[in-house]
Amino acid sequence: MDHTREHLSVLASAEKQLLITIARRLPPWIGSDHLTLLGLLAMPAAGLAFAAIPVTPWSAALFAAALAVNWFGDSLDGTLARVRCQPRPRYGYYVDHVIDLAGTAALIGGMAASGLMNPTVAIAVLAAYFLVSAETYLATHSIGIFRLSFAGVGPTELRILLAIGAVFVARHPWVTIAGHHALLLDVGGLVATGGLVIVFVLSAIRNTRALYLEEPLPGHGARPIQATKITKDTKDTKDAKTRQTSFSVFRVFRRLSCVSWLHCYLGERS
Repeated sequence: MDHTREHLSVLASAEKQLLITIARRLPPWIGSDHLTLLGLLAMPAAGLAFAAIPVTPWSAALFAAALAVNWFGDSLDGTLARVRCQPRPRYGYYVDHVIDLAGTAALIGGMAASGLMNPTVAIAVLAAYFLVSAETYLATHSIGIFRLSFAGVGPTELRILLAIGAVFVARHPWVTIAGHHALLLDVGGLVATGGLVIVFVLSAIRNTRALYLEEPLPGHGARPIQATKITKDTKDTKDAKTRQTSFSVFRVFRRLSCVSWLHCYLGERS
């Protein structure tokens, strides 16, 4: 994939150095596909662990451990491929994000199955997440920038927040807001849904504006960078036509020279 990765989360810099250090120390028999599979299996495990929290509160620790395993596999597979000079950009991009979508569905499904979150709220969170994901993937292809974070929060920070939330909700599943009792995850889910919708709208507006400025309607003017590009393309076309004309004239003169030489040669022979 020909795009630029933009990762501006709080832990991005330190995480990148840590991942490179780990990748350089992994044994040769461990490949990026093994890590991808590990990250995939960790998400259903996390969903099952969360679903078991009401029965066994210590499952919150298993949930946090499953998220850590998912971070290890999901974050390290691409780094390992780049460190070993074995990049597969299209394969990696596609497989990584298909797994992310399936893993997120399994995780939120576990939250809904736990009884600690209303299934309707869980569906709303999942739908909002898919909206943001779809817009991000479209922007990667049309804008050429793959944004991995928003407002300083990326996948790693989100995993940490989920792990802390699971431990807290295992002990305090209910909250009181304005005299009304509500499930903590329902409140958190509604806030998360609203935040994701806002991210979707802001990103869609920003990217639509950027594309409109780069590709305006005819007669409405273009950005200087586009005008420069058109001028350069026009110049290249003129240069190509000039070279083609010169080459054609050269071939004509060459043929005339050959005919003249042949005429002189036959005259001498006669």
